Amino acid sequence: MTFELGVYSFGNTPRLSDGSRGPTAQAVRDVLDAIKLADEVGLDFFGVGEHHMRTMPLSSPTSVINAAAASTHRVKLSTAVTVLSTDDPIRVFQQLATAAAIAPGRIEAVAGRGSSTITFPLFDYDENDYDMLYASKLELLMAVNAGENLTWNGPHRTRPLRDATVFPRTEQPLKIWLGTGGSPESVYRAVELGLPMFLGILGGTPEHWARYGHAYRDAWTQAGHPADQADIAVAVHGFVADTTAEAHATYLEHEHRMMADGLAELGRRAPARSDRAAAFGRGGMVFAGSPDEIADRILHLHGLLGHTRQILQMDVGGMPQREFLHAIELLGTKVLPQIRAELDKDTPV
Repeated sequence: MTFELGVYSFGNTPRLSDGSRGPTAQAVRDVLDAIKLADEVGLDFFGVGEHHMRTMPLSSPTSVINAAAASTHRVKLSTAVTVLSTDDPIRVFQQLATAAAIAPGRIEAVAGRGSSTITFPLFDYDENDYDMLYASKLELLMAVNAGENLTWNGPHRTRPLRDATVFPRTEQPLKIWLGTGGSPESVYRAVELGLPMFLGILGGTPEHWARYGHAYRDAWTQAGHPADQADIAVAVHGFVADTTAEAHATYLEHEHRMMADGLAELGRRAPARSDRAAAFGRGGMVFAGSPDEIADRILHLHGLLGHTRQILQMDVGGMPQREFLHAIELLGTKVLPQIRAELDKDTPV
C-alpha cells in the first residue's frame, strides 16, 4: 500500500488581538481554506474531527466534508472521528454518500466512541449506555454501507428495520475505519468486525504503539482475515515549521493553550507544559519539527508500526491561520516527497 500523509482538524477558533476568541464561524471557513491548500500541495488526506466546544467547534464533520468535496480534486476526505454513540448511523451514511457522489472514491469514515461524554446530555442519551450505543450503531453503519435493502435489529433501536432502503447509495462501499485511543477492547473489536484501525495518539512512545500494531495484526491473522488487509492509520499532534526550534516553540505554546482551554470546558486539568515538552522529542509522539526531522520520525514510526497513513493535528489553541497554512505547505512539498522517496527505495521493482 502507498503510504499516505495528511492533516486533521477539529476547528480552531481564532484569537483576536486583545486575546479574546473570535467567531466560531471563522473556524469553519478557515478549515475549508486549509483543506483546499492540502489538496493543492499534494497531501493525501484531510480528516474532519468532531468536537462541540467553543475552541474546537467542528460539531458536524459531514457538513464540512460535503462543502470540501465540491471544492477539491484529489485529496481524500473523512470524518476523524464521527462520535457514533450519539449520532444516527443512517444519517451519517446518507451525508457521506452525498459527499461521495460529489467526490467519488475520496470519502471515508472513522467511527469512534469519542474522547468524552459531552455529547450525551447534549443529544439526550444516557452515559450508562456508552458502549452499547457505540457497538450497536457501528454494526448498523456497516450494514447500511453493505447494501441498500436492510433488515436489521439492534439494542439502540425501539423498532427493527424491515426491508428498509437507504439513499443515496455510494458507487462503491465507503471505507470505514474503527477509531480508537488504543484500548485493547477496541483493537479486538476492529479485528472481529474486519475493520481497519485508526489510532488516535496523544502520548506514549513509538515502541508502545508498535505493540498495539503487532497485537492487531496477530489477532487479524488468527481470525482468518487476509494479512494484506490489516490496515493501520495514526493520528497525532504535530506541527511543521522551517526549523525545529521554531516548530517546538510555536506548537508548545498553542497546544498547551488548546489543552488548557479545551479540558477546562470538560472540567479537567491540562498536563503541565513541561510534561508535554518531553513528548516533542524522538522518543515521544508529538511530531513537531523541521521538514527533515518530521520525515525522519514518521519513517521511524513506520518501520516499527507498519502503518499506511499518518495525519497531524496542527491548528490548535487559536494558532494564527497563516502559520497553519504554512505548515500544511511544508508537509505537502517538503515532508511527503522525502517519505515517498525513502519508501520507494525499499519497494521491489
